Formats: sequence, structure tokens, C-alpha cells
Amino acid sequence: AGDLLMLLAIVVCGLGYAEGATLSRTLGGWQVICWALVLALPLMLMLTLFSAPPVLATISAPAWLSLGYVSLFSMLIGFVFWYRGLAQGGIAAVGQLQLLQPFFGLTLAATLLHEQVSVGMLGVTVGVIACVAGARRFSR
Repeated sequence: AGDLLMLLAIVVCGLGYAEGATLSRTLGGWQVICWALVLALPLMLMLTLFSAPPVLATISAPAWLSLGYVSLFSMLIGFVFWYRGLAQGGIAAVGQLQLLQPFFGLTLAATLLHEQVSVGMLGVTVGVIACVAGARRFSR
């Protein structure tokens, strides 16, 4: 069931990126992400109320600051530039750059957090990079 949910999430996110990029050509990146957040608010609010702890005071200040950081920078500001890039560079071409994210994530985790990176992780990352490079090369 977990694998099926993950596959469904990948498909839905891919469709959302493609539609967001198409809309950002006419609306602009910041308006697209703001509307997406407004439209998602009712569902997210219900899920939050359902899963929130009974007393919000038990949530630490660093947790609230982390939520604020992720909400403002990763979601709002990050998606403004992401949708602008998708609209300007083309959905298929720029979308492939996101496949390089695991490489950067592993590099940052090993460098900044001193995480152990296994040979298997590196192998999968190199495989993804090879697929992206091959797709870009053969698409011309």
C-alpha cells in the first residue's frame, strides 16, 4: 500500500508541476503558488486539526520556527522561482533538473551533517544522473 501511495504522490506532484508551469506563463509564478496554497488550505486545515496535539503549547519554539522557515522559503519563495524557471525554460527540460536533487541532498548531508553515504546510495544517484544526461542528450 505504501508503494502505491508513493507512486500516486509522484504522479499527482508531476501533474501539479506541469499545470503550475503552464499557469505561470500567464499568471506569474508568485500568483500560481499563492492560489495553490489558498486552494489547499481547507484540506490542510482539516488534516492539521485532526492530527495536531491537544495542546499547542507543547510544540517547541524551534519547531514553530522550522515550520515558518519551510513555509516561507521552501514553499512560497522557492516555488515562485521554480515555476518561473519551468515557464521560461520549458517543463520537460527544466523538470529534469529536479532529478539531480538527490545528488545535492547526499552531498549536503555528508558535508554538513556528517551522514554516512552508502555505496548503494551513490550508485542510485549516479544512475539517476546518467538517465538525466542520456535523456537530455537524446532529446536534441
